[in-house]
Amino acid sequence: MAGDDDAAGWARARASLTDIADRFAREDPAGAGHWLTRFVVLRLLGLVYLMAFLTLVNQGPGLIGAHGLLPAADLLGDAATQLGARAAGFWEMPTLFWLGASDGAIVAVGWAGVALSLLVLAGYANAIVLAVLCALHVSVVAIGQDFYAFGWEIQLVETGFLCIFLCPLLDGRPFPRRPAPLPVVWLLRWLIVRIMLGAGLIKLRGDPCWRDLTCLDFHFETQPIPSPLTPAFHFLPPWAHKLGVLFNHVVELVVPFFVFGGLRLRAVAGALMAALQIVLIASGNLSFLNWLTLVPILACFDDSLLRRLLPRRLVARAEGARATAIPSRAQGAATAVVGVALVLLSIGPVVNMLSAQQMMNTSFTRLPLVNTYGAFGSVGRERNQLVFEGTMDQEITPATTWRAYEWKCQPGDPARRPCWMSPYHYRLDWLLWFAAMGAPRDYPWAVHLVWKLLEADRTTLGLLATDPFGGAPPRHVRVELYRYRFAPRSARASQVWWTRERVTTWLPPVARDNEELQTYLRRQGWLRDR
Repeated sequence: MAGDDDAAGWARARASLTDIADRFAREDPAGAGHWLTRFVVLRLLGLVYLMAFLTLVNQGPGLIGAHGLLPAADLLGDAATQLGARAAGFWEMPTLFWLGASDGAIVAVGWAGVALSLLVLAGYANAIVLAVLCALHVSVVAIGQDFYAFGWEIQLVETGFLCIFLCPLLDGRPFPRRPAPLPVVWLLRWLIVRIMLGAGLIKLRGDPCWRDLTCLDFHFETQPIPSPLTPAFHFLPPWAHKLGVLFNHVVELVVPFFVFGGLRLRAVAGALMAALQIVLIASGNLSFLNWLTLVPILACFDDSLLRRLLPRRLVARAEGARATAIPSRAQGAATAVVGVALVLLSIGPVVNMLSAQQMMNTSFTRLPLVNTYGAFGSVGRERNQLVFEGTMDQEITPATTWRAYEWKCQPGDPARRPCWMSPYHYRLDWLLWFAAMGAPRDYPWAVHLVWKLLEADRTTLGLLATDPFGGAPPRHVRVELYRYRFAPRSARASQVWWTRERVTTWLPPVARDNEELQTYLRRQGWLRDR
């Protein structure tokens, strides 16, 4: 009898689990569905992945390659030495590059990511493809060091991980026969709530200019990489800047609470959050951050709205797929497990978000699957800019002629128009913005960059817009610190975008035979006797 009772108990448990899996595999019970939602979410995610891996192909060897500014192989070697074995290193730092971090391996991973991103962008996305993309990006972020220490890198990991469970295991068609699991859609909405609230709370707790509504008087001019439209935003009247800060606070601190409301409230919340991201894309060059943030925002809209906005051909294909849909019990079970795990992992980020010592852009696990986010907790009042200069003169005299290197997007020549970058990312340019706020000892890679310029390293020069010496090594290189301001509109007729004044010398002139420089590079492991 006891055996019969046990068997009956197991049968009831299996039935309960089966029912849960079935529920997690079904569409929205309200009947709107998310076939079009999934379509636009995955296409935009494919674009973001494409930009991320293109930067690795184009810049990876120069930044983290074998002879890059921060070689990944050195990082992995040091980690293996400290932990005693590469296996232990993989557990602490999960990355495929434990198998090898040569320039060839970095570029190969980059091109693999580009190819898979194009597949997703073109409409082919299944769980396997998205899992591989997520694993590749995790591997890159693990070895990227300063050049990948941005909040949008872990945000892409979390977003990409969630989207693995949004589509079937094998069927990669734009409109497969499996519906989008509703719990994954809700997890994407939970992600955008945390992104918005994290960004809003860090502002209120950080710089007082966010509280007195004056931050935009400075932000546009002092942000990392201005765009061609940034001066127009900067020269708006003060009342417009105050309205902009108020709009930002409303969208980041109030609107997220409507994400879990009814259809209309959720649609309004999604529209307002999307509007903020579009303004940020126009007014600055925040890499692919705002494009990536649009991905979970799109999860706020279901097919009842999107079918009014998208082409009829797409709508017809979505309706056809929905009519023949077959829910997957296995996908429902996987979604249930992931949903519970991510809810539990959300405890740390939520506690951090509510803390007076809130941290920005932080992960609480080895794999950054549920993170805390934030942006511009403080705003600079003045824009300091590093200008790297070289000369062919053998001796430095007051008459020495210095010629400046130009970056891809960072301001340099005052007559050069600000560039368009987003959703692409010039990683070195972004780090130069940080370096201008500190000293050479705080940014060792910048000293290494000076050495690379003295050697006229071709890979490093490829990270720049122009080399004033045409590939020849200069005799000396120095770094000057300037204060940049947007030129007034009256100066725009003469095509001057910036005015600038010298502040100080950031790094005095050095040559290749400078013993202090060579000692420093040896201590960092970047210069070995030949």
